[in-house]
Amino acid sequence: MLAIKSPNGYFQQPGLCARTGSYLQPFAADIRIFTSPTAWQAVNPQLSQSLEQHGIRWQLEYLAGECTQQAIETLQQNIVAQGAGLLLAIGGGRVMDAAKAAGAQLPAVKVVNMPTLAATCAAWSPVSIIYDAQGGHLRSQLLPAMPEMVLVDSEVIARSDVRYLKAGMVDALAKLFEFRPYQRNNPDNLSLQLKMLPARQALDIFTEYADQAIADNQAGKVTPALIKVIEANIVFAGLSNSVRDTLATPGFAHAIHNRLTHQPELHHWLHGEKVGFCLLIQSLMENNGKADSGLLALLQRYDSPLRLPNLAGERAEVIRAIAGAVRFPPQSAAMLPFDISPAALEKAFTLADTLF
Repeated sequence: MLAIKSPNGYFQQPGLCARTGSYLQPFAADIRIFTSPTAWQAVNPQLSQSLEQHGIRWQLEYLAGECTQQAIETLQQNIVAQGAGLLLAIGGGRVMDAAKAAGAQLPAVKVVNMPTLAATCAAWSPVSIIYDAQGGHLRSQLLPAMPEMVLVDSEVIARSDVRYLKAGMVDALAKLFEFRPYQRNNPDNLSLQLKMLPARQALDIFTEYADQAIADNQAGKVTPALIKVIEANIVFAGLSNSVRDTLATPGFAHAIHNRLTHQPELHHWLHGEKVGFCLLIQSLMENNGKADSGLLALLQRYDSPLRLPNLAGERAEVIRAIAGAVRFPPQSAAMLPFDISPAALEKAFTLADTLF
């Protein structure tokens, strides 16, 4: 069975923070806002003034760490205790993933995502990534419902560190390079074709507009190029990740990423930066020890790290342990046209050490 999920509305405008109240007023007069101190500062005073102008009451809650099961349960309890009719999540992927997971347990509560970064497709994607308190990946939780709306203020994104935009482009590119190998053995599968269409569109946008968008982000300017790249990072990547059927096609680079989140030495890498390195590892495995030249050029263009940093302990032993701890569904592995055994992974990690 094929399923395609999407939010009921996506709105992206410069200065949208000052109009947020008009979007939320039809749904609830009493809302809970889930955010981080940095993100809350990025959208104010315009957002809070807009809520006040539309008679919307709110209570504020900060995410004090990772998107953990405890954080999700606490947020859920606080929403119920407040009697809020809507949950507004403002921030990055951790904030929105926790909000989506909490809202999924409260069908009467609308969830609205307002990303302050274009670093992932978390605002759109029907998945919440659950971590432990140290930032290690525990599970990827499929959600039964999507957010009511995604609200994007292009001016807020334009003021963010350009590193996040670059990481978001790499994370969006991952959909193309992760889903494409499955097509070799399943060329007529409709879900794969639908996954690939927005992924290819994202690459086309980056090819034409990425350099200008990066320059505009660095200058803090909202331009057509930056708007298109924000849309690619959030919407096209989110669409690609929102197509589901009985053929399980999880991204292999993301599976490697999930293991790398348990390495303290990599906690300063953004999600998309880890994914970029993992795309290199996948490419080395897929192409008999040679990285895809097109992929490599893109990773270098967007400043993706291409070599693991210094690791605590004997490097070869740590790499062997990482390779042995990567988990991937056997039925999905059987559909990939290359070996993903621990030995093959270890060989690719070791080879990557010699390339740069």
